[in-house]
Amino acid sequence: MAYFKHLCLVEAPQTIIIPFPRFITDCIGVCYLAAAVEHDVESLVMPDSFYNDGVFDSLRSLLKKSPIDLVAISSMTGAFNQAERLARIAKEAGKFVVMGGFHPTALPEEVLKLSCVDVVVIGEGEETFRELVLKGPSRDVKGLAYREGGGIVYTGQRETIANIDSIRFPMRSLRPDRYGEKGNAYSIDTIYTSRGCPWSCSFCANDQMHKGWRGRSAENVVEEIALLHDPNNKKLIKIWDANFLTNIGRAEKICDMMIERGLTNFRIMTESRAKDLVRAERILDKLRRIGLSKVGLGIESPNEATLALMNKKNSLGDVARAIELCSKNSIGAEGYFIIGHYTENIQDTLAYPEFAKSLGLRQALFMIMTPYPGTGIYHEYKNEGKIRSFDWDLYNNYCPVIETRSMDRETLIAMLAYCNVAFNRYKSAMKRNSTNAVLISFLIDLFQLSWLMRVNKNLTNKQISDLVFNALIRFLDHEHGVVEQPATAKCKTLQQPIALRIVHSSGKSIDYSLSERSGNRVLTMTVQQNNRTFTGPRIQLDELIECACGVSMDKLMSVLYRNEWMHNNPGRMTGLLLSLLTDREVVGFAAKLIKLFLGSYRK
Repeated sequence: MAYFKHLCLVEAPQTIIIPFPRFITDCIGVCYLAAAVEHDVESLVMPDSFYNDGVFDSLRSLLKKSPIDLVAISSMTGAFNQAERLARIAKEAGKFVVMGGFHPTALPEEVLKLSCVDVVVIGEGEETFRELVLKGPSRDVKGLAYREGGGIVYTGQRETIANIDSIRFPMRSLRPDRYGEKGNAYSIDTIYTSRGCPWSCSFCANDQMHKGWRGRSAENVVEEIALLHDPNNKKLIKIWDANFLTNIGRAEKICDMMIERGLTNFRIMTESRAKDLVRAERILDKLRRIGLSKVGLGIESPNEATLALMNKKNSLGDVARAIELCSKNSIGAEGYFIIGHYTENIQDTLAYPEFAKSLGLRQALFMIMTPYPGTGIYHEYKNEGKIRSFDWDLYNNYCPVIETRSMDRETLIAMLAYCNVAFNRYKSAMKRNSTNAVLISFLIDLFQLSWLMRVNKNLTNKQISDLVFNALIRFLDHEHGVVEQPATAKCKTLQQPIALRIVHSSGKSIDYSLSERSGNRVLTMTVQQNNRTFTGPRIQLDELIECACGVSMDKLMSVLYRNEWMHNNPGRMTGLLLSLLTDREVVGFAAKLIKLFLGSYRK
């Protein structure tokens, strides 16, 4: 008979939503815990809306109507303040509260300072959690920390699970509906085919949780993939291993079995070291055939010295070769870069987007160094005295919580904005053939950058507007006012230049003129005073920022989520479009967009 019989499992949502649908939580961690105890307890429940603020009211409701005796909360660092709030709700209802995940594993003593937390599970949770549920808090259960007699009891380190094929598949059916999709049928979902990592990058927390690399057998992986496959609904599946291609033979066997069984109606994303992707050259065609569409490459820095300091054993030659191989096999390559190493300055940072472009990348993510507790970087920055905030809400890779030896937090966020502008280089707008198309492309780029800046909760709309405008000016200065690229096959001959102006509240504006020269598209950029006569559409930047920040991040994510589904399943858009058109907030936002577009032409 289990000590705890009625369980509520919840993954604390990130306080700040990152506006990329692939980063929405699929709650797999607590689904693994649910599977581990499914046959030992009488009931298992999970709150609705686990990916937004609705989770709090949902938990309160569950605690009132369900006979729950234990609430288990999993938390990343950027979600810890939310986890604490959930724990307080559970404790007020008189429940036993357990916390686990990356943040509690790194800082168990800090977590246990909270009177609303009874026990912390340290490290991989399946075996520890099951024993806790069966026996209750006990010194006989390895991997726990809890208060006793005015101190903290550590029950000893639990070894990582050697045979991870023994871990039951995550109990996806426990998840509530998300955007109209059942818990076991999400169109964006996550699978882990391995645990741990053979490397120990100083900025990564994987080592403290999962230790060395352990791969599931190909047979075990494909059995789980078969449960996710739907021949009538192409899903985005994130193979979210620390490094999927560590064992090339295993990866090839997974491909062969998926192809043989016809399990190929997926769009797959994964992450890999560049060197491992190069080693996998012979199986890239098979990976593409099972649905691999994008690989995230942790490039981190163009600076060899910085890579060495981060213990990032990356060869820039391997990076270039990996991107070349992805292009050759019609697989998208997305480069990940981290600005803000404490040794780097502004000039070092200005090289990041230039380097990313030189590699031939079409997509890049620029992040700010974040010292997650328990990592080597955390201790390095703490010793340097360069951590400037312990507000865990800001620990999401896009908000500066540190300084470098020569850049403060304001400079770092400005550099983040610049890197995105400089990498983008207006390349989409420069392919367009009409004023309306150029205007729409500018609006999309500005909205995306505004949403990224909005991730920093400390920024006002005015500050976001200034950051965006200053990034545009910095890029203009860096390029000496001219960007040029070859005209593509879809580019028509421009009969006359296309003009557009971005207006800032400072009294300055940037005028853009798109023209042709010797088979190239040429974008000329000049800084002007707003009172200068101008013919063409004008984007009022402050109005755009207000519009971008006026829609809730949760609603924005719901739209992006549906857009991802429509991208993967063209021709089946009617139902989803109707659902969006009946959403008052979405319709209101669409009306503002139309007003903004039409307003660009006002004199």
